Amino acid sequence: MADIKEFRLPDVGEGLTEADIVRWHVQPGDTVDVNQVLVEIETAKSVVELPSPYAGTVTGLLVPEGATVDVGTPIISVDTGGDDTGTGTATVQGGNARALPSQQPATAPPEALVPAPRPDQRTQPEAAPEQRQAVLVGYGVKLGSTSRRARKTAPRRAASGQLAPPAAPAGPAAVPAAPAAVPPSPGPPGNGVAHGAALAKPPVRKMARDLGIDLATLTGTGPNGSITRDDVQRAAAAAPAGPVPSQGIATSAAAREERLAVRGVRKHTAAAMVASAFTAPHVTEFLQIDITETMAAAARLRALPEFEGVRVSPLLLVARALIIAVGRHPMINASWDEAAQEIVVKRYVNLGIAAATERGLIVPNVKGAEALSLPALAAALTQLAETARAGKATPADLSGGTITITNVGVFGVDSGTPILTPGEAAILAFGQVRDAPWVVDGQLAVRQVCTLALSFDHRIVDGQLGSAVLRDIGAMLTDPLRMLAWS
Repeated sequence: MADIKEFRLPDVGEGLTEADIVRWHVQPGDTVDVNQVLVEIETAKSVVELPSPYAGTVTGLLVPEGATVDVGTPIISVDTGGDDTGTGTATVQGGNARALPSQQPATAPPEALVPAPRPDQRTQPEAAPEQRQAVLVGYGVKLGSTSRRARKTAPRRAASGQLAPPAAPAGPAAVPAAPAAVPPSPGPPGNGVAHGAALAKPPVRKMARDLGIDLATLTGTGPNGSITRDDVQRAAAAAPAGPVPSQGIATSAAAREERLAVRGVRKHTAAAMVASAFTAPHVTEFLQIDITETMAAAARLRALPEFEGVRVSPLLLVARALIIAVGRHPMINASWDEAAQEIVVKRYVNLGIAAATERGLIVPNVKGAEALSLPALAAALTQLAETARAGKATPADLSGGTITITNVGVFGVDSGTPILTPGEAAILAFGQVRDAPWVVDGQLAVRQVCTLALSFDHRIVDGQLGSAVLRDIGAMLTDPLRMLAWS
């Protein structure tokens, strides 16, 4: 006996309202077990794997790859065969999952793979005012708790192109108007046409527009007859050479441009940087230092057995210097509470390291960095870098930071004016290390030099404090023995 369960997109513990479907790990007809990975989603912070809360057979993927869906939207249906044994709601914590008993999601018949409906087209199921749907963590979201502003529609036009007059009021004097619209003609069978429109993802539609290909004339080879990029490219290759009528220069210009959807990590980063730049008054100070002794110290540390298997770079000593400077000047490790009109001074250091990844800029952080020994800090920074590069940073890794370092020197630049990570009072930029003439004991010598830049929130940190912090960091990197004296 079939028992169809729908799995709804959960809030994975970071308060998200929507996510992108990156890649399905299952297909209709596959047998799945509880906690088997179903799909990868990209949230505002990271890519997360969602485990199955059910054991059974997949009957339909309700959302295609690349679609953006709201929390609470059904994304997959599973036939559990009427056996609820082992069925529950899985919880995601740091990218891992385990099954917990919970209420079951509402049942519904399976559906074929179709584009996600627009929010203004969704029909909300009837529910009691406090009824919630089962999700991966917590008690779930209330039905209808996520909504978007309704899309504005253009005024209805008659067949002649003029604005249609308003409908006459109902009554004995009302005269029914003759229909003017011509029903759309159905496309050829098997081409993925639904409700008069070819079934294709937005990037495929854009490609077809740029190449002058009419989707209604194509036969789709994708799932459920959907039109793929290959279908469009084959049609373009078969088309006669020459400019497309009625497009001309506009088409050639479009072919030289590429539009990328702003989603996931990049979307979150853009919003966070705008909010930070226009909320916290930034001040940036610069300091050029002789870092020759620090470079030599890093080379000696690499040879010690305590650092075997971990990466030892000058960034390790820069991180230690910043942590010590925070201990000497606690106000630099603070945040501004706008609602309470208070400054929150953190007595712990969750050290963020800005990392450039394929999906955009992320800032994972080392929790409790002030309590770590130098070998332990080196191991934590190595693990952080490997996790970020692999795209496996979890929401826990990316939240709770208190102060940040951005290593712009790896890109071959001397310095910059870094933007504060939202919620933090300071960020330190570490520029490239290069040979330069430097005066040592009254004599000109070639030394290894770099530039430090410290941006800070001027509501919390005044110029004197910012200068003191930057000067202390510079002094420790010029003479690493000061780290021992001040720690």
